[in-house]
Amino acid sequence: MEGNKLEEQDSSPPQSTPGLMKGNKREEQGLGPEPAAPQQPTAEEEALIEFHRSYRELFEFFCNNTTIHGAIRLVCSQHNRMKTAFWAVLWLCTFGMMYWQFGLLFGEYFSYPVSLNINLNSDKLVFPAVTICTLNPYRYPEIKEELEELDRITEQTLFDLYKYSSFTTLVAGSRSRRDLRGTLPHPLQRLRVPPPPHGARRARSVASSLRDNNPQVDWKDWKIGFQLCNQNKSDCFYQTYSSGVDAVREWYRFHYINILSRLPETLPSLEEDTLGNFIFACRFNQVSCNQANYSHFHHPMYGNCYTFNDKNNSNLWMSSMPGINNGLSLMLRAEQNDFIPLLSTVTGARVMVHGQDEPAFMDDGGFNLRPGVETSISMRKETLDRLGGDYGDCTKNGSDVPVENLYPSKYTQQVCIHSCFQESMIKECGCAYIFYPRPQNVEYCDYRKHSSWGYCYYKLQVDFSSDHLGCFTKCRKPCRNGSSRCYRDRTITPSTTREMEWPKSTSSSRS
Repeated sequence: MEGNKLEEQDSSPPQSTPGLMKGNKREEQGLGPEPAAPQQPTAEEEALIEFHRSYRELFEFFCNNTTIHGAIRLVCSQHNRMKTAFWAVLWLCTFGMMYWQFGLLFGEYFSYPVSLNINLNSDKLVFPAVTICTLNPYRYPEIKEELEELDRITEQTLFDLYKYSSFTTLVAGSRSRRDLRGTLPHPLQRLRVPPPPHGARRARSVASSLRDNNPQVDWKDWKIGFQLCNQNKSDCFYQTYSSGVDAVREWYRFHYINILSRLPETLPSLEEDTLGNFIFACRFNQVSCNQANYSHFHHPMYGNCYTFNDKNNSNLWMSSMPGINNGLSLMLRAEQNDFIPLLSTVTGARVMVHGQDEPAFMDDGGFNLRPGVETSISMRKETLDRLGGDYGDCTKNGSDVPVENLYPSKYTQQVCIHSCFQESMIKECGCAYIFYPRPQNVEYCDYRKHSSWGYCYYKLQVDFSSDHLGCFTKCRKPCRNGSSRCYRDRTITPSTTREMEWPKSTSSSRS
């Protein structure tokens, strides 16, 4: 019986006979029952460990045993080339679609996507700091004579270039007008624009030249500017403008910066009544303000500035109720005494809303209020949290940014950009720009001490605007950023009767 069973499982010859003989021998020796013969592998199991003679056989084996749909069709339809080609193309397309989907999934995963959550809250918040400036640069007594001299030279320059005179400060003396212009370096000049290479210029009328003793030249043929040179005068260029107004204002501003840099570091405090002359009334949540609620600083272009509710305030203002009767309410007076028209062309006040630990960049984020009207401004605080690391390029506190913070405030992107420009200014020009803070033992730029700083500054401005200095690349955005957005709700013009009740040139603003 056992021999018959072995014959059914394996029909191969007589290789099983020795086994039987051995079994019989063991039985004769009395060693116990005959052990079960090892189970022979089936044909399917033999195929799993079989080495195929060609890649074709291996491919047929794969198609016959895989669970991929459609693969077996490549073998079953091998006698019909059209079917084989159809299933091969279909099979390759499905594989391509699968790997394309894998690529999309992996690409999305390694891009570190984020979700944006917006929460609208109406809670009790700290009222932001508010900086307001007079738009009238202060004339320090220490440099008043130099500013008057600059005004006289500017008047002479305008008269020589445009036969225009609006100043009343011309002083009669032994010096002629030409002598006045020679007292300042970098005089303003009128430069002829080279004619275009193609096309003839239109000839002027003969009658027009006969009517005028001095022949008039078309303004399109000229540009206004002033010359700037490096230290050894080996390279010079003209800072030119097509608009005469822009040229005169920039030239005046350039000389004003040099005069302002000569102020001593320790200046006497400004008159305390300047706040009373500028701000008639101040209330926050219907409570009057006092001197402990504001701090003062002077801006070279915007004059005296006052910051309410800054970080030096002992008790920060809190705001919880909206409405025109809540928040900060100011009544301002626009002064034009000692007005410098070439520095500021508007009358009124400049306002900026910012954080307590942020400097007031009046050029970047301020707006003007015109006198004679009541302006209501609504504010909304926004806080943005960015994910750093693999999800974004931001900095927590600026400690990993290769730019030194020159401002006594926390890190912001604008603080970093201004500090970066000041660092480049000190490195390339050897002096500090007066509009930005300076490190210790560094002087502000003045052409009496640094004769070529103007040449260096205007060259550096071009590189800064085109980001050749790398300031916009180095200065990353903070991971947590809070800002206050301002919206002008309405502007009310007082009636004629009401306008007579208040002093002339009065501006009122509410926040």
